[in-house]
Amino acid sequence: MADNIMSKAATMEIPINSNGDTGSLPEDDSLEQDLQQVMVSGPNLNETSIVSGGYGGPAGGIIPTSTIKGSLNHNNGSTEEVSRGVAVEKLDSVKKWGINTYKCTKQMFSEKFGRGSRTVDLELEAQIDVLRDTKSKYENILRLATALITHFQNMVQTQQALGDTFTDLSQKSPELQDEFGYNAETQKLLCKNGESLLGAINFFVS
Repeated sequence: MADNIMSKAATMEIPINSNGDTGSLPEDDSLEQDLQQVMVSGPNLNETSIVSGGYGGPAGGIIPTSTIKGSLNHNNGSTEEVSRGVAVEKLDSVKKWGINTYKCTKQMFSEKFGRGSRTVDLELEAQIDVLRDTKSKYENILRLATALITHFQNMVQTQQALGDTFTDLSQKSPELQDEFGYNAETQKLLCKNGESLLGAINFFVS
C-alpha cells in the first residue's frame, strides 16, 4: 500500500497558476488520508525486524530485533557467570591458603613456647635419625684419621732418625757393618712407604 502511495505521489502533476503558486490539489485530501493510514498501520519502531536478503530481492527471512536482544542478554549473562565462577575459585584458594598458614603459624608458636605437642612424622624422623647416625660415624672417622696422621707422622720421623743412626753406626763399627747397614736400609724403606701412606691419609682428611 505504501508503494502505491509513493508512486501516486511521484507521478502526480502539480498545476501551477499564472502567479507561480501551486493551486489547490484535488487529490491532497486522499493522499493525506492514505499517509495517515500508513502511519497508523505501519510497524512499531520498538518492535522492528531485520529482513535478511538484498534490496529488491525476495525476503529470506524476518528476524525480530527482540530475538537479537535476547541472545545478546543471554551471552552477557553467561560471561558474567563465568567471571563470577573464576572469582569464587580464587577466593576459595586464598581462603584455604590463609587457613593453612594460620594453623601452621599457630602450631609453630605453640611448639616454641611449649604449649602444644610437637608435630612429628614418624617415617621422616626415622630417616633423620639414620642420617644423624651416619654423619656421626663419618665425623668419628675423620677424627680418628686426624689423630692417625699425628701419630704416624711421629713414627715416620722416628724411623727416619733410626735409619740415619744405623747408617752412622755401620760406618763406625766395621765388625757390625752388615747388620747396621741392613737395619738402616729397612728403616729408610719403611720411612719411604710411611710418607706415601701419610700423603694418602692427608688427602682423605682434606
